[in-house]
Amino acid sequence: MVRAGLTAERVTVAGAELADDIGLERVTMSQVARRLGVKDASLYTHVRGLEDLRGRIALLAADEKTIRIAEATAGRAGKDALVAFADAWREYAHQHPGRYMATQTPIRIDPALAAEAPGPRRAVELTYGMLHGYGLAEPDLTDAVRLLRSTFHGFVALEAAGGFADKRPPQQSWTRALDALHSLLEHWPPPREGDSS
Repeated sequence: MVRAGLTAERVTVAGAELADDIGLERVTMSQVARRLGVKDASLYTHVRGLEDLRGRIALLAADEKTIRIAEATAGRAGKDALVAFADAWREYAHQHPGRYMATQTPIRIDPALAAEAPGPRRAVELTYGMLHGYGLAEPDLTDAVRLLRSTFHGFVALEAAGGFADKRPPQQSWTRALDALHSLLEHWPPPREGDSS
């Protein structure tokens, strides 16, 4: 018998909260069941297993993070948009470390669920839209997207792991990194000979 009120969404949110509390890699179906006050078997009516749950957490987090970025960057362009985008990314990673990790970890996601989820698609649109403001076109757009993602994720991952031991506050380095990215995006190097999209 299905527990009243238990849904795939409630199971996903419980899993996401647990991931933020203890880390995505430590989440188990039994822990989610305990958090919801149900037996393990009750969960399998709503999610197929741990991999399915992790995929759902990743999609939930992608939606949440994208909404934050969209709200932060609305009406902004150039450096203003870049800083707002980056700050919203970093803030989400700080506030929801387990959910954030789900968006950065290779997870097999049900194609039907992925097709219905607006977050990943909207994230791409927002990123490319911001970079179009710098006058970039392919293949430079793809290269710039990869650079931003590497910089943002690398910084927050190192920060979360306590990797910045120097006395200089990480916020100051973050601000300077964004200054440098803005300068690079404004002066993007020309393509190399033979470079293709």
